[in-house]
Amino acid sequence: MIALLTGATAFTEHRPPPRPRPPDGPLGWAGYDAARRRAAARTGEEESVVYGTGSVGGRACVLLSFEFGFLGGSLGGPTGDRLTAAYELALTRRLPLLALVATGGSRMQEGMVALTQLQRVAAASVRLRAAGIPQIAVVRDPTTGGGWATVGAGADVVLALPGAQIGFAGSRVRPPDADPYAYSAEGQFAAGQVDAVVPPGELATAVAHWLHALGPHEALPPAPVPRALPPAGEPPRTEAADAGTVEAAVTKPADAATAGTPDTEPANAGTEGAAGAGSTPRLPATGREAVARARDPRRPRAEAYLADCFPVRLPLHGDRSGGTDPGLLTGFGLRADGHPVAYVAQCGTPTRPAGYRAAARTIRLADRLGVPVLTLVDTPGAANDAEAERAGAGAAIADAFAAIAAARVPVTTLVIGEGGSGGALALASPDNTHVTADSYFSVIAPELAAAILKRAPSETGATADQLRLRPQDLVELGIARSIVT
Repeated sequence: MIALLTGATAFTEHRPPPRPRPPDGPLGWAGYDAARRRAAARTGEEESVVYGTGSVGGRACVLLSFEFGFLGGSLGGPTGDRLTAAYELALTRRLPLLALVATGGSRMQEGMVALTQLQRVAAASVRLRAAGIPQIAVVRDPTTGGGWATVGAGADVVLALPGAQIGFAGSRVRPPDADPYAYSAEGQFAAGQVDAVVPPGELATAVAHWLHALGPHEALPPAPVPRALPPAGEPPRTEAADAGTVEAAVTKPADAATAGTPDTEPANAGTEGAAGAGSTPRLPATGREAVARARDPRRPRAEAYLADCFPVRLPLHGDRSGGTDPGLLTGFGLRADGHPVAYVAQCGTPTRPAGYRAAARTIRLADRLGVPVLTLVDTPGAANDAEAERAGAGAAIADAFAAIAAARVPVTTLVIGEGGSGGALALASPDNTHVTADSYFSVIAPELAAAILKRAPSETGATADQLRLRPQDLVELGIARSIVT
């Protein structure tokens, strides 16, 4: 497996200092030494883990690889020595740790001594995490027990080989009626526990991209504000703002005295021009129009913006608590200049609790690694059905707010469509939010505001105007820094 990733590049094996072991291990388990000798003869290895330094795609890293043929890749005292030494090597050299995992769990012949190796590994992983060093795991067949619960699932990014058996419970200790899909790479991906299922032939490229994205890095520039995109079917706008200098595209708000009538152009309409192919769109004249434009199905969505920003995208999948939200995309992207950016993008649907938890996970990982963050806001609001409440909607939204508030890296936000209440605000930068001309941001949807105020449905448009939710209103109120056109 190491050769599959490093290719012709040299791999330099390291070994921890030897220390004496009692005959047949700490428990005096009859036949244990003989079993170790047979495993060594069969595999050519002295222990179930090999570690050292190498490079993947030109990116230096510390690699550790389990040899399942050596006592089922199990963890014993000598294995713990090698694992913790690998983490320490990564810490000392400030290199990312790449773990190639295939293990059946703790080694029965060493009893509790074997089990406590999990605590050693967890402590070593925490030290690496605190130092801002990324950890990537490639989980192979099988990856079960404590090895999955530490080296595997404890990594920042988890990639799995197709068809691999993955789970805390090994095949011999599961309930007899357990669904085997739940213990597969594909099942764990569906449950949000694995970021990607990667075929062996694509693994080296995927790992190289992840090593590039995660670093470690020197100081990185903030994520540029994306350029505005035209509606589906229209050619690119000829006057699109440069992504790095978007303040040049700031549109001053319409005069308050003339902004409320549908047939009145914004104050700067002469420079904006009429909406259409090859031109910069005018701003909405009314709140009702702003909402209608944000809800227009032809409006570009998150997928289009992410494709425009990043030639390479590396998705992070799931909240690590058993949930996923297809309406929220998270991951790391590589810009055309090679700089990485972490992204969190709403896709126009009500965001579910799993989505907010996945967003918080991504933002905190980026913050720990010093990678700037880009958020794309587009949701009518947080999911408010009974299942969302049972899944902890309030706590998940609070976690997203906290992740943004605590971030030390720059967070850039572009509202690309609907900005529905707190479900949208939870992913918005407090001091670096920008809006497109076909977006709105509101304390609540106008229909709901009218209902709360006991107004007739016919008054929804007037309510939208009162809410001052148009892009130009948001700039005037100080909520947005600019309108990207």
